[in-house]
Amino acid sequence: MTEKELYQQWLENATEDVDLQNELKEIASDEVAISDRFYRDLEFGTGGLRGVLGAGTNRMNIYTIRRATQGLANYVNAAFENPSVAISYDSRIKSDAFAKAAAEVLAANGIRVYIYAELMPTPMLSYAVRAQKCSAGIMVTASHNPAKYNGYKVYGSDGCQMTIDAADAVLEQINSLDMFRDVKHTGFDQAMADGVISYTPQSVIDAYYQDVLKQSLNPELCAKSGLKIVYTPLNGTGNKPVRHILAAIGITDVTVVPEQENPDGNFTTCPYPNPEIREALECGLKLCREVKPDLLLATDPDADRVGIAVPDGDDYALFTGNEVGAMLLDYICQQRIEKGTMPKNPIAVKTIVTTDIVNEIAKAYGVEVIEVLTGFKFIGEQIGFLEAKGEEDRYLFGFEESYGYLAGTYVRDKDAVVASMLICEMAAYYRTKGITMIEARKQMYAKYGAYVHSQHSFTFEGESGMIEMQNIMTKLREEHPTEIDGLKVLQFDDYQVSTSKNLVTGEVSKITLPKSNVLAFTLEDNAKVIIRPSGTEPKIKAYYTTKADTNAEAEAKQKSLDMAFSAMILG
Repeated sequence: MTEKELYQQWLENATEDVDLQNELKEIASDEVAISDRFYRDLEFGTGGLRGVLGAGTNRMNIYTIRRATQGLANYVNAAFENPSVAISYDSRIKSDAFAKAAAEVLAANGIRVYIYAELMPTPMLSYAVRAQKCSAGIMVTASHNPAKYNGYKVYGSDGCQMTIDAADAVLEQINSLDMFRDVKHTGFDQAMADGVISYTPQSVIDAYYQDVLKQSLNPELCAKSGLKIVYTPLNGTGNKPVRHILAAIGITDVTVVPEQENPDGNFTTCPYPNPEIREALECGLKLCREVKPDLLLATDPDADRVGIAVPDGDDYALFTGNEVGAMLLDYICQQRIEKGTMPKNPIAVKTIVTTDIVNEIAKAYGVEVIEVLTGFKFIGEQIGFLEAKGEEDRYLFGFEESYGYLAGTYVRDKDAVVASMLICEMAAYYRTKGITMIEARKQMYAKYGAYVHSQHSFTFEGESGMIEMQNIMTKLREEHPTEIDGLKVLQFDDYQVSTSKNLVTGEVSKITLPKSNVLAFTLEDNAKVIIRPSGTEPKIKAYYTTKADTNAEAEAKQKSLDMAFSAMILG
């Protein structure tokens, strides 16, 4: 069908949602707006769906949700006997409606559904899948994207985000479906009465909390520390779980940022609710200057990531995800050895764009480092590999540079709840040693080297943006630079074709990770550039690594490298 024909089909059939009908009528004479909504289907990948809310095949709405869920239903019905699916959702606009729409489709296909009675974080969805032995899971969230976005993440029976092969199988099912004719759905209330849909019981929530608390290394420390916390859930799902866990470890002096305490999908005080970005933390930082806490915690809307700020002179300094992850790994290793609980042949897992200081820390403690592609599902997958061998106790910690951390194997996705607990515990531990978090970070860099990492995202909206992103990646792949910012490229890795080329010797070796649209340039002077298109946003992301004797030197090198590479890719 042409875009205009699809538009007409939606005008005639998408009648259940008044908002969609109004939007369709408003754009009746706007060919550009019609094209943008109908030029493609919203892409379904290993991250599920993510897109702007609204009418059309390239938007998030109950019809795209239903179609995707019908594809998932066909897949799990073919792959499992007596299948079941767990569902959770965050605070975003229409998240609850989308979760119920998914449940209605699954129920109509004879699939048992367990849905949380209220909004819950992503890690608690991963936990619900495993605890209830479900065939799959659905998390309705767009994580840290602006308010106009929502998303739909699909999980496998292992509690990890769906693998590439499984996602392809679901996509094949989705592509065979007509949006309106081929989708089954029933009434939510009737399915609840029939027992096909039920709420995830409190016992699962309680068990999750117990498993989080088991990851504590010094459970008695926080209650005695007098630690003072300011916390913001950024109007998302973290408010109840994070505060529950902090109370359980004895942290009672917690001030919640009032403007960002309650669920609100409009995110009026932080248009981009991402704890990586200072703007999202401004309300919290303002409160910190009044309350004078020892630590600011900020979790993103689906509470799988957490950012922090700590006192630094008269103000508060933000730590990067790389810094927090590296400090947590160092703390965990140090404490496990001290307490005699370090397993034999311990393992830490990081993504390829995460700080290389991990390798230095791991070497100091005799820990093996496994590198995986970007995406926490690959970290969760490594836990699954260990579990299959009966060796999951070897897993110590995994993290990615974008503020995602996981200690323990009870879930298979990043978890801001356990991370918040361990960050507080680490701060309390250093406090008992008379060391601030700023001083602890300084000591880490003095011991292992001053590594600076940064990320630069380049946004390309709409159909033309998608084409431009493809052209940039193709050009870098086919005409890759031999020098960036005056530094020779020593090695060029293309994860799409699984080859690594040493540009000094000409030797070509195979990359054993799954194929992915990622390019990496290893440079002189311990520098590195990695570039990839986002799987969930209209962006290309560049990651920079520099190392020097001091942070100031490394930061200067990083800024220069960013300017040079940005000019290169934007022409």
